[in-house]
Amino acid sequence: SPEERPQFPGASAEFAERLEFIQPNVLAGIPVYRVMDRQGHVLRPSEDPQLPKEQVLKLYKTMTLLNTMDRILYESQRQGRISFYMTNYGEEGTHVGSAAALDASDLVFGQYREAGVLLYRGYPLELFMAQCYGNASDPGKGRQMPVHYGCPERHFVTISSPLATQIPQAVGAAYAIKRADASRAVVCYFGEGAASEGDAHAGFNFAATLECPIVFFCRNNGYAISTPTSEQYRGDGIAARGPGYGLLSIRVDGNDVFAVYNATREARRRAVAENQPFLIEAMTYRCGPRALPRARGSGTPGSPKKTSRCPSGFCSIGHHSTSDDSSAYRSVDEVSYWDKQDHPISRLRHYMANRGWWDEQEEKAWRKSSRKMVLEAFEQAEREPKPPPRLLFSDVYLEMPPRLRRQRAELERHLETYGEHYPLQQFQK
Repeated sequence: SPEERPQFPGASAEFAERLEFIQPNVLAGIPVYRVMDRQGHVLRPSEDPQLPKEQVLKLYKTMTLLNTMDRILYESQRQGRISFYMTNYGEEGTHVGSAAALDASDLVFGQYREAGVLLYRGYPLELFMAQCYGNASDPGKGRQMPVHYGCPERHFVTISSPLATQIPQAVGAAYAIKRADASRAVVCYFGEGAASEGDAHAGFNFAATLECPIVFFCRNNGYAISTPTSEQYRGDGIAARGPGYGLLSIRVDGNDVFAVYNATREARRRAVAENQPFLIEAMTYRCGPRALPRARGSGTPGSPKKTSRCPSGFCSIGHHSTSDDSSAYRSVDEVSYWDKQDHPISRLRHYMANRGWWDEQEEKAWRKSSRKMVLEAFEQAEREPKPPPRLLFSDVYLEMPPRLRRQRAELERHLETYGEHYPLQQFQK
C-alpha cells in the first residue's frame, strides 16, 4: 500500500526484506553506440544522419588539416622552436563530430585537446600558430603556454592548464544561460583522467540539481596522461557515473564521427528544450599521425621520422604531450592496431570512398594543399616578433593601479640601462 512505501527524501525505491549489497557491475557493460563499422559501412540506415556531401567533406578536411597541423607543431617543439605541444592524434572524430552538431552560438569549454572544435568553427591557422609561438599576433598576447586557445567571437572559452577547473565554470555558464532563457547550450569537454578530479563531481551534481542546459563530453582515450583506466577506476567507465548524479548518459564510439554527431546533436537539442544536463562518453584512443614518413635528417617540420619506437617523439605514437613518452606504458603493437585498424580518419575516408565522394587523386591533392597552408602559417608565425614587454602589466585591472605603473616604469628603466643583455630585437617595439 502507498503508506508502506519508503518516505525518505531523496530516494525512490521499495523496501527489501533480503540483505543484499548492490554489485558494482550489475550490467555486462554500458553498450557503445556506433553508426559505421570499421570499413565505413552504415550498419542501420535509420541511424545515418544523412549529412550532405559538402558537410562530410568539411568533417574530413578538418580532421586531416588538424592532423597536419599537429605533426608540424609537434616537430617544431622537438626542434626547440616552441616550448610545448599536445597533439590530437586519434581523437579527431570526437572534435569534429561534436562540433558539427552544435549551434554556432553554443558556448564551448575545452580542456586542452579540442583544437578540432575551434578549427571546425573557422579559427584561422595563423592564430593557432601565433598562440603556440606567443608572438605579437597572439590574441592572448603571449601570456599562455601553447595550445591554450581562446576565441570570444567563436564562443570558445580560453583554455586553462589545471585539470577540470572548466567543469564547474561551464555549469555556471549554463545556469546563466538558463536564467536568461537564451536557447543556447554549453558543451564542456574533458578526459577520463580529469573526471577523477573533485571539480567533475561537483559540476555533475550542480548541473543536475540546477537543471542546466549543458552537455558534458568526456573523451576516454584509455590512459589519461600515463595511467591505464584499470588503475584509474574500477567502475564501468565514466558514463556509468551519470545516472548516479541524475544525468542522462550515453557511451559512443569516438572513432565514429557519425555516432558522435548523432549523440551530441540529440543531447544538445534536449538540453536546450528541456533544461537537462547530458553526459557523453566517447571511447577513443591516442594513436599517431596519418601521413607517410619522410626521410631521416630533414630539418623541415611536417612528417614523422620512420621508426617504431622513438622517445624523442618523432614517431607514430600519439603521446599525451611533448612532456610524455607513451612507449613507457603501452606497446607499439597496441598503438599500431588503433592507428591502422580503427582510426576515425580512415573510417570516414572509407565511408566517402564507398559513396564515390573521394578518391586517391583527391586525397593526394588535398594532402599537398593542406600541408602547404599549414607551413605558410607556420613560417609566418616564426617571422612575427614577440609582444612588447610592457604588455606584462596590462589587462589585469580596468585602470592600472599605482604599484603596477611603478613596476612598469622600473622595467623600462632596467631595459634602457641593460638592454644589451636581453634579446630585445625579438620583441615588438
